[in-house]
Amino acid sequence: MCQTIVLCRKGPTVISQCMECKILNIWLRNLLLNFTPEQFKMFKDFTSQLDVEQSMFPFPDGEERLVLRTPHSDICFTFSITEWEDFQMAMEEAEYMQQVYQLIHH
Repeated sequence: MCQTIVLCRKGPTVISQCMECKILNIWLRNLLLNFTPEQFKMFKDFTSQLDVEQSMFPFPDGEERLVLRTPHSDICFTFSITEWEDFQMAMEEAEYMQQVYQLIHH
């Protein structure tokens, strides 16, 4: 099992990385997403370009949530605006901390 370090915590989002295999983990409530550094960068860039207004949908509980579609048409992730902002900030901070750790360990 990987020995990970936490790169950042924002709201319910925690992003960690194994310093050996370099895999990044995004922990968000009951979700666990795993990425190589390259995949993480592509995912971060993709989500940062998302049109938030076009991605908002009303849910049965009356709250509007952002729906993030995945390559699998039957799987989508949903976020409140606050969760989405925390998620975006966490990925920004994690990318920055990756660079810091690279400088320290090289």
